[in-house]
Order: sequence, then structure tokens, then C-alpha cells
Amino acid sequence: MTNVSGTPLTADLLFQKLELAIHEHRLAPGTKLGEDDLADVYGVSRTIVRAALQSLSHERLVELKRNKGAFVAQPSVQEAREVFEARALLEPRTAYSAAERITPAQVAQLQAHIDAEHKALHAGDHGRALYLSGQFHIDIARIADQNTIQAMITQLISRSSLIIALYWQRRAAMCESHAHDALISAFADHDGARAEELMKNHLLDLLTSLDLRNKTSVPLSLKDALA
Repeated sequence: MTNVSGTPLTADLLFQKLELAIHEHRLAPGTKLGEDDLADVYGVSRTIVRAALQSLSHERLVELKRNKGAFVAQPSVQEAREVFEARALLEPRTAYSAAERITPAQVAQLQAHIDAEHKALHAGDHGRALYLSGQFHIDIARIADQNTIQAMITQLISRSSLIIALYWQRRAAMCESHAHDALISAFADHDGARAEELMKNHLLDLLTSLDLRNKTSVPLSLKDALA
């Protein structure tokens, strides 16, 4: 398989495609990522597949199990709680900092992000909307200009995507929530205290929308998931 520019699909490009498929919930937690199946779907060698799976493993998106193969990671209930506790510690203050230094161009960029998220929701593409939602949070950390914290939040958002895929019980919550719109308003007003409080409430709402009981997903076949 080649990409849109006509160049062969490399291990890095395959990593990016599979990473996006996981974040958009097209590949559910627990899905077996067979090397032969992936090679067939993407028209690449098993060597390229193996390198991409190793990279996904390093990002903790895939678990490599001895004598069993590769599977999309399934975070435990304990890890789910820890991830959202960490986000609650980091992101509200990051939102405060972003509100203080944000530019009109960056406000417009965040608004465009929200518009794309709403468009995905209206199209019924909840996986895509969730991916864009996570990117919105990463962009806030980038605007706050806190590189170390941004790297931590990026990793936490990545784990959150898997957690939501496993434990989300209130899918309508995305349609009901106007948290991102409210945050945009606080950013435009450079109101750090309001942005901080809104982010606290938003993360609490996300946590309460999860059903944190041990469960496993029911994955589709690879060909169906990646069609």
C-alpha cells in the first residue's frame, strides 16, 4: 500500500495509521493485531508490521504477549482512575496558564478544532469526535507553553482514549456537554480562574461518565475495523 503521495507505506506511517485507528476507536481495546492480517490489510511486509507494533508497544497502545501476539491495550480500572486523577492535577492549572497567554489566532485555532469535533458528532462519528476532543486538550497544553507538562498530558490523553473505549457508559454526554465551548469563552476573555474551574468540572464530568468496573471489549475483526 502507498500513501496519498504515492510513496510506499513505511513502519512509521503504518504506526501513525494504527495509532489513529486506536484513538478513533476503530480498533477496540483487546483487538488482536495479527501480523499476517495487518500485512494483508495494508499490503506491507511482516517486517514493517512488526516494527510498527513495537513502536505502538513503546507508546503503551499495544501489548505484546509472549506466544500470543499483539493486542490493543486494555487499561485496568485502577489505571483508569490514576490517569484521570493525574489529569485533574495537571490540566486545570494548564488551562489557567493558557488563558493568560493565548493569542486571538490561537483562540481561532481552538474554535476550528471544536467546529471539526461538532461536525464529526453530527455525522455520527463518535470515535473521530473523541480523537479531536483529546487533541483540543493537547493544544491547550501547547498554548500554555509548558513542554514537560505538555508531554505528560499527551501521554495521559493517549491512555484516556483507551479508557473511554473500554469504560464509557454515557455516550450521549458528548452531545450534551458544552465544556469546550465554555473554555473557549474563558480563553478569549483571558480569564484564567474561570478556565481553571471549567477544566476541573469538565474532567470530573468525564470521570463520572465512565463505568469503572472490570470489563473487556468485544473487538471486530481487523478487516472489518480497518475497512
